[in-house]
Amino acid sequence: MQPALGDSREPDLPRFIAICGGLGFHAPFLFPDQPGRDYQLTPYLEKLQDHRDDFTLFSGLSHPNQNGNNGHASSMTWLTSAQRPGLAGFKNTISLDQQIAAHLGGATRFPYLCLSNGGGSLSWTSGGVNIPAESSPAKVFEQLFVNGSESEVRSQMRELQRGRSILDTVRGDAQKLQRSLGPKDVQKLDEYYSSIRDLETRIGQARQWAQRPKPHVDDPPPKDIADKQDIIARQRLMYDIIRLALQTDSTRVITLSLGGMNAVPSNIPGVNTDWHNLSHHGKDEAKIAELRLIEEAEFEAFSGFLADLKAVGENDQNLLDRTAVLFGSNLGNASAHDWHNLPILLAGGGYRHGHYVAHDAKDNTPLANLFVPLARRMGLEVDHFGSSTNDNLRGLEV
Repeated sequence: MQPALGDSREPDLPRFIAICGGLGFHAPFLFPDQPGRDYQLTPYLEKLQDHRDDFTLFSGLSHPNQNGNNGHASSMTWLTSAQRPGLAGFKNTISLDQQIAAHLGGATRFPYLCLSNGGGSLSWTSGGVNIPAESSPAKVFEQLFVNGSESEVRSQMRELQRGRSILDTVRGDAQKLQRSLGPKDVQKLDEYYSSIRDLETRIGQARQWAQRPKPHVDDPPPKDIADKQDIIARQRLMYDIIRLALQTDSTRVITLSLGGMNAVPSNIPGVNTDWHNLSHHGKDEAKIAELRLIEEAEFEAFSGFLADLKAVGENDQNLLDRTAVLFGSNLGNASAHDWHNLPILLAGGGYRHGHYVAHDAKDNTPLANLFVPLARRMGLEVDHFGSSTNDNLRGLEV
């Protein structure tokens, strides 16, 4: 398996993945009683025990002022840290993955992959527009690895040129309109211009890659999971696609929303209640017991993903060493829609791991303090992101 143009990648090539479980993870089964390197394994961490030295677990982190227009609104801002999600006057800001992707430019065929198992999209543009997520692993595989015929490539080039022509026309019309607008409308038009520039950049990058062959992989094209309620099989298949995308250097930035649903997950013995209802357990022990079965299965699938990344060698390291994997949720207590004390786990990425770091549970540290060093690891020269108050996070060690 090789990138499309041979293995010309940088010797220390960083990647970034962000994975969010929108229905949270039951904190008593995740966080140990004591911080440090000698923490006792909890039920969920037992699923990750083979990778204990490959990740750091954080508690006491959150974004400030996440009360929104509904209990799950904080999912919109997990990677942006914008405040008051969904309320009057709210406008989202750029997500961490998109800032990184903009910095990397056209270094890979796909500047980023925005994926979802049914929970919407984690990615937002600089203008605060949500980027649609792809939920079909089969379609993602085709985009990554299936080369079109000569006529299909020519057609794609014509469509890209047509897209640029349309943008030229739209820009001209907007410039004429600007002369008659008030200050607020001019601001809106500036945001529109920003979106046009983003599209132009993407079209230019797509034209450069359109005539280059896609990488070859030995893996057969996957078939989407027919059972929409088989959440674990769907997660595992999406993890397989992510590993292939990174391994072939097709992209270096990926987001994945694990989602949730008002239905009973299938193929998890002992689970007979819909997932969303279980996440709002109200301390009902029977519901918590079923919820534990779902979330243990999720952690087991995540453990398999980390193992797959570690199995891919790159020079004297492995793919996990080169990939910062941010895994967690926008809810600390889903039952109460509480966005404090978020479950945040960082694996790989060249950091020194193996410990549990507990920040103040009452006076949380901004989660965006973690985003700054993650952005720097990807080559950005930044000292601030969103609501950050520091350019580093206690417990994050290179």
